[in-house]
Amino acid sequence: MWDFETDPEYQKVLDWADEFVREEVEPLDLAFPHQQFVPLDGMRRKAIDPLKDEVRRRGLWATHLGTDLGGQGYGQLKLALLNEILGRSQWAPVIFGCQAPDTGNAEIIAHYGTDVQKEKYLRPLLNGELFSCYSMTEPHAGADPTMFTTTAVRDGDDWVINGWKFFSSNAATSSFLIVMVVTNPDVSAYQGMSMFLVPTDTPGVKIERNIGLYGERADEGSHALIHYDNVRVPSEALLGGEGQAFVIAQTRLGGGRIHHAMRTIGLSRKALDMMCERALSRETQGSRLSDKQFVQGYIADSYAQLLQFRLMVLYTAWEIDKYNDYKRVRKDIAAVKVVMPSVLHDIAWRAMQVHGALGVTNEVPFLGMVTGAAVMGLADGPTEVHKTTVAKQVLRDYRPAEGTWPTEWIPAKRQAAQAKYAEFLEHEVGNQ
Repeated sequence: MWDFETDPEYQKVLDWADEFVREEVEPLDLAFPHQQFVPLDGMRRKAIDPLKDEVRRRGLWATHLGTDLGGQGYGQLKLALLNEILGRSQWAPVIFGCQAPDTGNAEIIAHYGTDVQKEKYLRPLLNGELFSCYSMTEPHAGADPTMFTTTAVRDGDDWVINGWKFFSSNAATSSFLIVMVVTNPDVSAYQGMSMFLVPTDTPGVKIERNIGLYGERADEGSHALIHYDNVRVPSEALLGGEGQAFVIAQTRLGGGRIHHAMRTIGLSRKALDMMCERALSRETQGSRLSDKQFVQGYIADSYAQLLQFRLMVLYTAWEIDKYNDYKRVRKDIAAVKVVMPSVLHDIAWRAMQVHGALGVTNEVPFLGMVTGAAVMGLADGPTEVHKTTVAKQVLRDYRPAEGTWPTEWIPAKRQAAQAKYAEFLEHEVGNQ
């Protein structure tokens, strides 16, 4: 049975979240811009904590987690429907306790962390008391782990980390880092890399600079270039066992990619909403923009693109809930990741065009969305890599043709059809 309706009780929850985000949370984006990952001080805490408390009271805090970790155990499909709403606001994921990269970091500590690590890092992370950073990418290697050179070498009971990491988002405001390093250079990267939990204030952790996105001021950057200079950590800092980094990374990145897509739906919907409002509000050359066929084409293309993407994301979330196996759903997660940047880019670009000169100013969000689309095409792996993954996964279900000609080669199929129905064809010929 196919059913495209949301459970009525959960729809009430979504309706509340929609109003709450619009009335209480979206204003935070303008009152405290780009501060969602900055630890709370006295005045901001007075504004933010009551909102978090209301979310907790409504049972919507950290809904990506199971009940054993303080979440609601809603699963990915319900999370997708909620994230569509949260995606409209920079602050909303923080207010609801499901912000990236902390969601993925919490997930892998929950899966692979020791009891001591969970108490030290996971509990305060889940309670929204601190932020974390996933420090994986390297300047020369991008996201290709087979080229990583940052190492951790045993020294007695400790490990000593040396190397450089690039685009370590939120490192400057994080309490700890999850660092992916080479611990055994004599085997493949898939068996020779490990992860460590490293407090940000550990001696030798040097943030050389915080890099911003295009359009941000130099002092607004949040993507760190980090030099790990003889960083000494105890053996208890190892996450999930030596040589387990690649397995852990796949667990983390699978969930993160689908969560990015969920929030992108909400952001794309916001752009479409703004486009439609503008089309109905402005007149030129004797009629409203909404009467112009070019603008109607923009609206129709955007609606169709968003609807297809939304159904794709919801289906993939449903698969994750059904199979509870990111590896099994890898193909569709990768396909979602491939489609996501173009959906946001295309809809935001059309909305920007419909707004005319206003569309390219900093008084509307479209160029920020376009930049965000570019980031989404690189975050958690570049689009091209995910296309390769999709193609390889799809090809597993096919076999090469036997012989010279394709299986659907018409001459051969015609001959087979004539042989199959020979007696009927002979009868037809005999009656002519």
